Formats: sequence, C-alpha cells, structure tokens
Amino acid sequence: MMEQGRIADDARAGTTAVPARHATKAAPVRIECTGLTHAGRVRSNNEDHFVIASMRKSVDVTDTNVEDREVFSVLQAPSAHLLVVADGVGGRSGGRIASGMAVQTIVQYLSEAVGCYQRMDVNAEHEFLEHLTSAVQQSHDRIQSEFGSQGGPATTVTMVTLVWPRAYFVHAGDSRAYFLRDGRLRQITQDQTMGDLMVDIGVMKEDEARKGGLFDVLASAVGGELSPSVGLVDLQPDDVLMLCTDGLTRHLDDARIASTLAAAPDSASACKSLIDGALQEGGLDNVTVVVARCTPA
Repeated sequence: MMEQGRIADDARAGTTAVPARHATKAAPVRIECTGLTHAGRVRSNNEDHFVIASMRKSVDVTDTNVEDREVFSVLQAPSAHLLVVADGVGGRSGGRIASGMAVQTIVQYLSEAVGCYQRMDVNAEHEFLEHLTSAVQQSHDRIQSEFGSQGGPATTVTMVTLVWPRAYFVHAGDSRAYFLRDGRLRQITQDQTMGDLMVDIGVMKEDEARKGGLFDVLASAVGGELSPSVGLVDLQPDDVLMLCTDGLTRHLDDARIASTLAAAPDSASACKSLIDGALQEGGLDNVTVVVARCTPA
C-alpha cells in the first residue's frame, strides 16, 4: 500500500542567499511537493519514512490603504521547505523505528529553530548549515541513546531544506537527492557505502567492490558510524528536485528517472510513475520518492 503526503506553497523570496558577487532578486516560484512510499513486492515491512514540511514565520498584510505596499515586504519572511527521506536498516522493526525516529527528531529540532533560515545572507549560511547538521546529529544521538551505540538499528537520512533559490542538503547513507534541469538529471548527493569509499580512495576497482557486496554496506548512517556530508545547490525556475531511497535507484537508471520526471504534469504523478516503475522492475526493496517542482509563480 502506498502512503502519500503533499504540500504546495509559494516561495516569494526577496534577496536570497547567493554569493555576494552574484546577489540578485530571485524570481518568484511555486514550490509543489509530493511524497510517496511503498513496501515493494518482496518485503512485508516498510522501513522507509519521509516528511515534507513548510516552515514560515512572518506577518501577512491582507488589506491596507497604504499606497506603497512594498514597505510591508520586510514582514514577509520566505518559506523554507523541508524534505527528508530515511531508509531504516537493522532488520525486523528496528529499521522502521530508527528511520521514523530520525524524521521525527529532525522536524522537532528544526521547528524549535524555525527562525534560523530567515533574513539569511551569505555570511549566515555557515550557521544555517550548522543548524541543519545539528538536527541530523540530534536524531543520531536519540537513536543511539535508545538502542545503544554498538550493533543497533540505524537509518540513512537525506534532507534538503529549500530556501528559494538555494537548496541546502545534509546526507548520510545511500539514499539520494537529484535535480532535473532542461532534461538532464544531476545527482546532488554521493552515496556513503564501503564500496564507494574503497573505490574513491583507490583501494579497489568498482567491479571488485561490487563482487564483494561492499556497495550494500553503509559507511555512514544515523545511529551507526555517522559522517554526514553537507552542501548546497542553486536551483532555477522549472527545475525539479527529487529525493529517494535506494529501492528506486536499484531498479531505475538516471535516464529512466529523468524521462519520468520530465513527462509528469505534477509532483504527484511523478512520484506515482516512479514507484510504479520500480515495482514493475521487481520491487525488491522498500521504495520512497519525494518530488518538488519549482514552477514560475
């Protein structure tokens, strides 16, 4: 059975967090997001979790006879859209508990720090990324406190916080974030598996690591050995952002994902088509997809 969530909001930011030499007024866009998850065709238990949230703290002037309404624009803080996918590991119910706990803790932590994304300039970005990383660290600490630090359940976490036009990500494990632009799919995150690590440092060739099953062993995970990666990417109107667990990417290659995202009329259709594709190709694992479309307002 599929589980779905959806949120749509307008992101009407003023001057946004871009490098000072390129500072510009961002074109308004409508951020339309949908998430969908499925246990797959083999497993009875779905250990994936996702969340989509819109964070806003502002004063909206609904009516006035003041001629220059621009004076009120400083009261309208931009929305931040939070997207998270988590794929639990640990077997039985442990993985599902870990991924759910991670998602819940991240949302709770960021709800308490909801103002951290407002009035950002390039000098505040480091502090903002520290807040996002702290949210993931809090979820890691909570899981280890609950289950212990050795051999307990863990989870991947891929989190993107979109403060238009900039998308900030914190990532641990092998769930992924992508964006589609002009028909080309680009991967934002890098998988954190032992296979990727061995290949990156030149210890093994890719086929050797694959034969040894090292691409199935996480080198970083929330609740396990955590070494999150942090970064950002600037988006443009008409870009499509996608987060997913490896239940999608083990069945669909980049070309198939790109064509599906490009053909879908909205985020809900994109999620359904992607999950249907993974199920048609075997559905060997839980699969979760979150899609955010950035359309000109």
